Amino acid sequence: MLVIGIDPGTARTGYGIVRQVENGSLVAVDFGVIDTSPELNLPNRLLEISNRLAVLLAKYRPDGGAVERLFLREHVNTALSVGQASGVALLALAGAGIPVHEYSPLEVKQAICGYGRADKRQVQEMVKALLGLSERPHPDDAADALAVAICHVHSAPITGRLEAEG
Repeated sequence: MLVIGIDPGTARTGYGIVRQVENGSLVAVDFGVIDTSPELNLPNRLLEISNRLAVLLAKYRPDGGAVERLFLREHVNTALSVGQASGVALLALAGAGIPVHEYSPLEVKQAICGYGRADKRQVQEMVKALLGLSERPHPDDAADALAVAICHVHSAPITGRLEAEG
């Protein structure tokens, strides 16, 4: 199974592509960020995110996608722009015919660390260990996207069974 995880943001959108191999272990295929210029207006930033995601999706053709669900913060403007970037990511995945799921930060931390209140460093250390990386993935947005992808790999079999029963 090949999964892309996305940590949306208008200034920086993280992505992480993870493969689960036959023995069940996980391998990081690619990860990084899509940076957009602050000189661009919001519609053009969103277009840049969309275009770059389309290239990644065409290159890797993942079996599934996962997007970190918006966590409402105290800054409404930040929440709105992250929500718009999230919508672009969801649209890119749906447009490519890739089944997509959303996970809250709490769900991701629970799946990665077994504790929904884990801090960023704990999550990064677990991502490093689960993927057999020599160092914690950087930048933070890419590490978060890898965590979202791992969360989906761990959750997809359960979610699939629940959907089939439902």
